[in-house]
Order: sequence, then structure tokens, then C-alpha cells
Amino acid sequence: MTQPVATGAVEQSGTFQLAGEADGLALVFSQPLSFWGGIDAETGEIIDHSHPGLGQNVTGKILVMPSGRGSSSSSSVLAEAIRRGTAPAGILMERPDPILAVGAIVAEFLYEIRMPLVVCYIAGFVSGDRISIGVGRDGKAIIRKV
Repeated sequence: MTQPVATGAVEQSGTFQLAGEADGLALVFSQPLSFWGGIDAETGEIIDHSHPGLGQNVTGKILVMPSGRGSSSSSSVLAEAIRRGTAPAGILMERPDPILAVGAIVAEFLYEIRMPLVVCYIAGFVSGDRISIGVGRDGKAIIRKV
């Protein structure tokens, strides 16, 4: 896990699971979110009744959470949300998630739409922060609060 560059820093680096650029308002959760049964791919709305984000919408947001939460079908729901334009603009997580990575990679391959997926330190983000994800010269993710 990448640590922030300095205490209170507005910029940090991370590791891409899928490289890309995005910006949007942060939607931050302390609990993982499953896309299978947790997100409506038609609307981007969180529909998991056990999740604290119930009723919120991920469309165009930078989704920030510790990790994804199975099932393996989450990859197909994420890919469909990306195709429909209802997915997050990008996802920041503390731990890699191969299931979400597969969904994002499939969407890039099939639909030529890239949604960055980044592993980084997430403790400094709160919902409503404007976040920008970019690609550094070294290929690492650069995450900025703007």
C-alpha cells in the first residue's frame, strides 16, 4: 500500500490495477461494496440494503473504499455499468481486487472505455472531495485532491 507523500498531503501516488485518468467527487465508504446485488447497472444506484451507501449513486464519482466485496459476478456488473455510463469515473481501494479489475479490463477491451482502478492509501479522503487520478511519468497513479 502506498503511503501519502506527507501528512495532510493533497497528492499521493498509487498502483494501477487498470491505468487511466479520471476526476470527480469522492464517494467514500469504510465498508467494501459488491457490484453484484449492490449496484444497479442501469442507474448506478447502490441497492444493497445492508450497505451504508444505500440509495446513493456512484455514476461519475471516484468511489473510495477498502476493497471490493465478491461475488465473481461483480466483474460483469461493473463492465455493464461502464458500458452504460453509470459506473464510477474511477475506483480507489486499499487492497487490490482482481474481480473488479477483470470487469474494468473487459469493459476497456469490449467497449474501449477505460475506468482507472487504483490501489492507494485512502484514509485522507472524505465524500465530496474533488479527486483527480492521473498517470505519472513512471507509470504510477497520481491521486490529487483538487
